[in-house]
Amino acid sequence: MVKILVIDDDPVVRTVLKRTLENQGYETTVVNNGEEGIIQAKLLRPALIICDWVMSGLDGLEVCRQIKANPELATSFFILLTAKGAAPGEEKDRVKGLDAGADEFISKPIEMIELKARVRAGLRLYQLNQDLQTQKQTLEILNHDLQTQKQTLEADLAEAADYVRSLLPKPLEGKVNTEALFIPSTQLGGDCFDYYWLDDEHLAIYLLDVSGHGIGSALLSVSILNILRSQSLPKTNFYKPREVLKALNHAFQMANHGDKYFTIWYGVYHCIQHRLVYASAGHPPAVILSGTPETGFQVKRLNSLDLPIGFLPDVQFEDAVWEVKKDSTLYIFSDGAYEIREPDGNILGLDAFIEILTNSSQAEPCNIHYVLMQIMTLNIQQILEDDLSLLKITLT
Repeated sequence: MVKILVIDDDPVVRTVLKRTLENQGYETTVVNNGEEGIIQAKLLRPALIICDWVMSGLDGLEVCRQIKANPELATSFFILLTAKGAAPGEEKDRVKGLDAGADEFISKPIEMIELKARVRAGLRLYQLNQDLQTQKQTLEILNHDLQTQKQTLEADLAEAADYVRSLLPKPLEGKVNTEALFIPSTQLGGDCFDYYWLDDEHLAIYLLDVSGHGIGSALLSVSILNILRSQSLPKTNFYKPREVLKALNHAFQMANHGDKYFTIWYGVYHCIQHRLVYASAGHPPAVILSGTPETGFQVKRLNSLDLPIGFLPDVQFEDAVWEVKKDSTLYIFSDGAYEIREPDGNILGLDAFIEILTNSSQAEPCNIHYVLMQIMTLNIQQILEDDLSLLKITLT
């Protein structure tokens, strides 16, 4: 039942208001002074308070101020009973009442029809306020839950990202030296790469880029890495790039993997014969720089026009061979390395990126992080729009 508190020092007014309000179905409590009114308000927490303005002790204005200053009572609808402000020139009195926090005024002598209407209107506003408070509390709880879930998800993503990084190969030194960059645009990206010796003379090298970003792309890239690393593709000669791509295309049709496809550049380097056999499935061309700063650099793009893995089931991939010259460096990268948006809004592009690689080969120190610094200097944003992976393989 709705609770109403009446505060008035006139016994006749108290009696009339109590009978009228109870006949309307409200639980009504009456007190005869402001001090007792504040005490009862704290105990009852009424939906609506009707209080006389002019009383001995605490007047209605002060009662209103104290009620509205209490957070637990601030939403109670407060009606001041008064003869003040009704006559012309007394508007300042009503302003005082509004400043004190009064929500409504009823002039004396009281018209009971008006009283009932204002009480109904006040209770509607009180209920709306209560509903808003309830919704606010619900939203605060939901927001807290969302923040907790967000923190949990971010922790899980960070753990997953660390796991993906742990799978990437360590640098090689000796017959072949390697450097690598792996910078996902989000915590988890779709790029992955690997290099390992098939035997003492043959080094397998590849870099792949799964469409999209996030968990789905990362899971697929890790799955491909594990299959290639374990050489578990059936009836596949891992010394022959075209056979590897054909087997991958058979195993990873996009219709069976959430409509995700991937590009890949795969090569096998024979370190005795200095021969590189490679094939590509829709991937950006690898680049070989041959020469020295003194003799000048020759640039060769190792590309292919074959479709990405997963598009069509019967693609015939082709091998290509490159005879590696003295002082050669092989770069393999994802398209995130050159699809960089510059301050003028243009995309960096492959030609400009290859120029960066060439110029970086003459820099001191000549390492892959210098290339990254050049790229990020041109990038209009602090973060990358796409995953960036870059391998540098020095073929000594």
